[in-house]
Amino acid sequence: MTAWILLPVSLSAFSITGLWTVYAMAVMNRHVCPVENWSYNESCSPDPTEQGGPKSCCTLDDVPLISKCGTYPPESCLFSLIGNVGAFMGCTNAAGLVVVGNFQVDHAKSLHYIGAGVAFPAGLLFVCLHCVLSYHGATAPQDLAMAYLRIVLAAIAFVVLVLSGVFFIHESSQLQHGAALCEWVFVIDILIFYGTFCYEFGAVSSETLVAALQPAGRACKSSGSSSTSTHLNCAPESIAMI
Repeated sequence: MTAWILLPVSLSAFSITGLWTVYAMAVMNRHVCPVENWSYNESCSPDPTEQGGPKSCCTLDDVPLISKCGTYPPESCLFSLIGNVGAFMGCTNAAGLVVVGNFQVDHAKSLHYIGAGVAFPAGLLFVCLHCVLSYHGATAPQDLAMAYLRIVLAAIAFVVLVLSGVFFIHESSQLQHGAALCEWVFVIDILIFYGTFCYEFGAVSSETLVAALQPAGRACKSSGSSSTSTHLNCAPESIAMI
């Protein structure tokens, strides 16, 4: 096991903690309503007696979608940072995350929704493909157990993403709130999935990186031996999943 294992773990931990921090800031700054609130009104008049804390009167503009939580400063600054850091997760997914994080829904709605429309399906496609590769590439019981865990996480992501899309297109306040909850579950689930990459990163070593930089087909020497090694860490193909 190497220090590389900290890379996916820290990325998931930072993103999950950061998103919940954005949500908490948005609630305390009265920019969205808490997730436990299911009561929405057509309109709300300012109440001068309210002193900070969560809103007591909510409209559909206050539904705690992740995008809404990161719309207004100061939480929008942290939301943009999380989107930019999360962009390291993948090329296509990164493009959507950068747009989502830097174009808030209330100020650039079309661009924001385009970014979300790219990031969420691309993220789901990525985890599904990785599930297939994990399952077919399993050579040990631990590999198979990790593949099954990822399949469960991918199945949850698929269900909640579909439900989120179905709920979101309706104007019902209850369904809009349900869409927000599904969106939160989807994002947290995907981030947990990325955290499982620590299983592969734990096998990364300096020999693995050296093998990756060598031309294809060139053998490498195992440490402490002059003979050519066919160990997994010496094969360039072995790091295709990294």
